Amino acid sequence: MPQPAARHGGTRPSPARTAPSPYSPRPRGRRTLPTINKQSGQVDLSNCDREPIHALGTIQPFGFLVSVDAEWRIRRVSDNFARFTGTDAEAAIGAELAALFAAEAMVALRDRLTVLRGTDAVERLFGLPLIEGRAPFDVAVHLSGDDFVIEAEPATESAAEAGNLIRSFTGRLRQTETMPGFLREAARQVKAMTGFDRVMVYRFDDAGSGEVVAEALSPGVDSFYGLHYPASDIPVQARKLYLRNVFRVIADVSAAPVAIRPSLDEKGVALDQSLCVLRAVSPIHIEYLRNMGVDASLSISIVVEGELWGLFACHHYAPRLPSLAMRTTAELFGQLFSFMLESRLRSETSDYELRARRASDRIMATIAHNSRLLHDPAWLGDVIFELIPADGVAVFLDGQITLSGLTPSVEQCAAIHDFLNEAPPAEVFAIDSIQSVVPQAAAHADVAAGMLAIPLSRTPNNHVVLFRAQQLRSVRWAGNPEKSVEFGPNGSRLTPRKSFEAWTRLVDGTSLPFTRAERQVAETLRNGMLEVLLRLAEDAAQERGQAHERQELLIGELNHRVRNILSLIRGLISQTERSSTTIEDFVTNLDGRVQALARAHDQVTHDHWGPASLTELLEVEASAYLDHRRSALVMKGPEVLLQPVAFTALALVLHELMTNAAKYGALSTDGTVLISWRLDADGDLVLDWMESGGPPVVPPSRRGFGSVVIETSIPHDLGGEADVSYRLHGFVGHFRIPARHVIGTGGTPGAERARPTPPPEIRAPLTGLRVLLVEDNMIIALDAEAHLLDLGASDVAVAATVGEALALLDADRPDFAALDYNLADGTSVPVARRLRELGVPFAFMTGLGDSLSVPGLEDVPLVQKPYSAGQIAAAAARALASVAD
Repeated sequence: MPQPAARHGGTRPSPARTAPSPYSPRPRGRRTLPTINKQSGQVDLSNCDREPIHALGTIQPFGFLVSVDAEWRIRRVSDNFARFTGTDAEAAIGAELAALFAAEAMVALRDRLTVLRGTDAVERLFGLPLIEGRAPFDVAVHLSGDDFVIEAEPATESAAEAGNLIRSFTGRLRQTETMPGFLREAARQVKAMTGFDRVMVYRFDDAGSGEVVAEALSPGVDSFYGLHYPASDIPVQARKLYLRNVFRVIADVSAAPVAIRPSLDEKGVALDQSLCVLRAVSPIHIEYLRNMGVDASLSISIVVEGELWGLFACHHYAPRLPSLAMRTTAELFGQLFSFMLESRLRSETSDYELRARRASDRIMATIAHNSRLLHDPAWLGDVIFELIPADGVAVFLDGQITLSGLTPSVEQCAAIHDFLNEAPPAEVFAIDSIQSVVPQAAAHADVAAGMLAIPLSRTPNNHVVLFRAQQLRSVRWAGNPEKSVEFGPNGSRLTPRKSFEAWTRLVDGTSLPFTRAERQVAETLRNGMLEVLLRLAEDAAQERGQAHERQELLIGELNHRVRNILSLIRGLISQTERSSTTIEDFVTNLDGRVQALARAHDQVTHDHWGPASLTELLEVEASAYLDHRRSALVMKGPEVLLQPVAFTALALVLHELMTNAAKYGALSTDGTVLISWRLDADGDLVLDWMESGGPPVVPPSRRGFGSVVIETSIPHDLGGEADVSYRLHGFVGHFRIPARHVIGTGGTPGAERARPTPPPEIRAPLTGLRVLLVEDNMIIALDAEAHLLDLGASDVAVAATVGEALALLDADRPDFAALDYNLADGTSVPVARRLRELGVPFAFMTGLGDSLSVPGLEDVPLVQKPYSAGQIAAAAARALASVAD
């Protein structure tokens, strides 16, 4: 497989070769090549990503391989076994390893086998005397399936200095301040350790393409610094091997590989050589190195956070084999370097994000004071480019497109804007090839090939888009770029220049990708801008209406609340139906409960869904039942406010208590009800309901919905307590609402507050009158019409629009009108003004609460939805009385 590609054609030819390599005992013509292409019988660039490079069945000749089973019988050996051990390879297969290796060596090997941990563990032994009477060997051992694999090569030097070397090398790395300096120093250290002519730090990008980001060279050797290569130069299976086996050496490109026998075991399976130190080389990679004039290579994987970040890729212009001890030291250096690099990357990312957050805060503060800067792309470009490098910026805001720097034209940006509007909203979108999603963007790839889009709202249309030009650039080749190269059977791609040209074609129309850290900074900017825009939208609501973001939030919240209300009403209907014995009971109970919820809703929405007064809640509930018997209700307690969720829950509970007391308890006769409350030491609201003087009380024989509401609403909805008892003298209830739902104000105690006198009940104020009803919802219109007829109206004309209502007025003047304020085509104000001209009394019906105020019509009575016949009657009486006066 091609190792990291490198540029060829320099001023220095490969160093002159000396005597034939001692690692090449076989003539080159006898080399065994794997065959994959079924038609041609050989591996080529079209299928090298499927080449089984982990099971080539051959090793490099500078050592030998032997594998044994669990009984330490030899299962496989390399063909050069006799050369190193004196025992014929064929005769060794099936023999006991102890019969060939020294007893001391067997003890050492068994000890190493016991310490192997994990599937990718490799242990090494240095200067081990494997064979009696022969020189010692450096040995590497690992497990491969059911085989215990032993690889050995002649020992050359001691590994005792490895610790000192590593300490010295890592110490130099720590002294570097910048990332480029750190990488360059690492390349120099690897070159010092291995002695290779060229050492490159080769980094992969997210797509798998590579770049030489640092380099150390011997004098006269070509530089490949800054060159890029396509991902196919290092196929997928090679990347997996680089993760499993982090060190790889090719001692002599021209050395003939040595076969392992048998090539397949009794199950027909080849030896998995993924972790082998001696594993032979793919023929494509051999040709690649030959085309470069390289005679030996070495690679050390750089692994960051479990991913292959890059490689130390080393080339030499003569056969070269560092000792196993030195290779082990280099491997250890690579692992330590990976840890140090990971630490630096994390630190750089953290520092970058910290600086970006601070800069983002400054940007947001500036925009908050001057929102017009959002329409200034030049300013946005200047400040954002400090955080995320780019070549140009476009701002899509409120249907306008403004540009700065290197950008597509306004017309070309419109196509990009259309694409962004179809993409998932509220997400930062980054891509290094716009033309892959917007084909017409190929026309402007030279100035804007990639983009990063930052939404300015959770709906489409508003974005800040950063553009990057394509990353192609001119490259100066050391030496003659036209120097001839002899190509092998696998194609002209296997040269540095051709590989670079392939990468150039691959990335044509592609920009440098936006990094993960840059995307995170963009997300920070998005959140900050959203926050500022929301704040500006709220501050400027009266000047320019609601912003798109606030509209979406409002619609979502409205939908949520409407569904909750519908579910609540459905539950009320269902439970009331089960607990009612007659239709009349059902209608009365349901109407009372709905009105109780409506009254509670009016009170919490009066202050924009804020805390509401407990005393006012009690007053409102009492006014619905007591009429002239207000003295029968005694309230004692401090002024406290309840959060909306607690207010609504308690409203239903008090409604049921009032209803039961009025029907069956103290309020049904001449008794009294004492309601007292206090805040305990924990801030909880403790409320007691005590009835006395009424008829004797017994527990209900059937537990209806009202009882369920009284006993379970506060525990279930608020996490509080409810305890009720049916004593002979009257019903008693004890309730506790947790402090998180309560706000103590220290105001006037409830018992000392003046209680308003309820208005007299008006039963039929519309007797004999003709009424105009303006309501655009059919169900509500039917309900309102029924109420109007119940109040005595002789005839009700219904209009759904302003136009229909005005036409009815022109045809016949009514005696009274009830107008829904909000209609599908606007408001009913034109109808109201026409009624005022005709002198016809009328009332507004609205869900806006008492916050509705129409200039010139402030005196018009209001009926709040959901309304009852009593509310309509009171409003009609007021309107008719004002006309009579």
